[in-house]
Amino acid sequence: MSKPGTSVPWQKLIAPYARADWRKAWVQVANTIPVYLLLWILTMWAAGRSWWLAVLLAIPTAGFMVRTFIIFHDAGHGSFFPSRKANEVIGYVTGILTWTPPHRWWHDHAVHHATAADLDRRGVGDVKTLTVEEYLALPWHRKVIYRVMRNPFFMLTVGAFSMFAFVHRIPLPGNGRRERASVWWTNLALALWAALWIALFGWRAYLLTQVCVLAFGTSAGVWLFYVQHNFDGTYWTRHKEWSFFEAAMKGSSYYKLPAILQWITGNIGFHHIHHLSPKVPNYNLPCCHAENPEFQIEPLTIRKSLRSLRYRLWDERAREMVGWEAIRRYKLQNSPT
Repeated sequence: MSKPGTSVPWQKLIAPYARADWRKAWVQVANTIPVYLLLWILTMWAAGRSWWLAVLLAIPTAGFMVRTFIIFHDAGHGSFFPSRKANEVIGYVTGILTWTPPHRWWHDHAVHHATAADLDRRGVGDVKTLTVEEYLALPWHRKVIYRVMRNPFFMLTVGAFSMFAFVHRIPLPGNGRRERASVWWTNLALALWAALWIALFGWRAYLLTQVCVLAFGTSAGVWLFYVQHNFDGTYWTRHKEWSFFEAAMKGSSYYKLPAILQWITGNIGFHHIHHLSPKVPNYNLPCCHAENPEFQIEPLTIRKSLRSLRYRLWDERAREMVGWEAIRRYKLQNSPT
């Protein structure tokens, strides 16, 4: 893989696609947010009549929640609309619909983009990943916490739901004024959102709908984020050896999904291109990929991605993601003979 400034003039190649388009953006808004709200209302209606029908309807509703989140995500990068003000407005609207405080999440996500795959700058906007040596150096209680947090069942259910339902409701130490304000304004809007639907459909219907949609949507969203940085052949290195280009092209995957899933997830599977330039709006990612062989890396299929469920740590010696079996192997290699 070439590095920037050598045989791959990636900045020049990607520049024509890093332009927001009013028409494409409004088409995406029109085929996403109204459908999401319609499905939400149908799920609420079903919740007052049949819980199992409501749960079934919550699945496609959650799918459109994920698609709405992609609009929110692009707005935070300033890439969805050509206008900064329009991006902020649509960001607040979609942030409410996806239970995410805009400036707080956007700040952490920007840090993630600047530090992805850098072992010396982990910890903000990413899924916590330790090296084998770091894990072994932990006291027993912190090892237990890490094992729980990295367990796929916990991470994709309780962990994902708790992050959006509870953690996002509280300003964190170190948050700036704008980040704290976005938390409180989002909380106020969510209180009004809940009051509206409870008044129209009752608290039981609202609670069933909100919990199911949020649970399904956050589970899918966290999986997408996790698998696109935790996969066979991914890239992590220390800061002195870190390369922005390598981090994007090797540390982020091209998650090849069936057409319907690619559409519902807003083309986020072209994650390597997104990390090369967050200014490329999601609706331009497929063309950027198709028209530039330099960006056509080996795809991560759904079948291959399932291997990521076993990964827990980064092995600096082998330069690969590993499961818990690596602990025993490491101890044997380092035991006195």
